[in-house]
Amino acid sequence: MNTITLIGRTTAEPELRFSAGGTPVCSFRLAVNTPPRDGKDQPAVFVDVITFGAQAEAIGEHVGKGRQLGVSGRLSYRQWQTEDGTTHSKHEVIANHVEFLAKPAMSAVAARPTPAPGDDDFGEPV
Repeated sequence: MNTITLIGRTTAEPELRFSAGGTPVCSFRLAVNTPPRDGKDQPAVFVDVITFGAQAEAIGEHVGKGRQLGVSGRLSYRQWQTEDGTTHSKHEVIANHVEFLAKPAMSAVAARPTPAPGDDDFGEPV
C-alpha cells in the first residue's frame, strides 16, 4: 500500500505550468510539523507535492504562501541526470486530493482596524 496524508502550510507560492500535452501541473512545498519526541520539539519536514488537471489550476489560482492544506496521495521517487552527468533524486507526493484549510494568519496589528483619535479599542467614541 502506498498512501500518504499530510496537513501543512505552503512555503512559497505554488508553481503552475502546463505539460507538452496541455495538462495543468502544479508543484508546491508543504511544511509539516512533526510531533515532539523524548519531550523535545522536532523540526518541520518539507515535502514536495505535485497535482494535475483542474485541481492543479485551482491551487495555482487560489493558494498562496502560508496557506494550510490537507493533501492525500501517493509517495513517488524519481531520479534524473543533468547535462553534466550528475544524478539527482527526490521523493515527492503525487496528490489525488487537496483540501483547502485555514488561510495564513494575519498579524495582530494588521488584523485590528486603526481607531480614530478618541476612540476606544472597539472603534466607538469614548
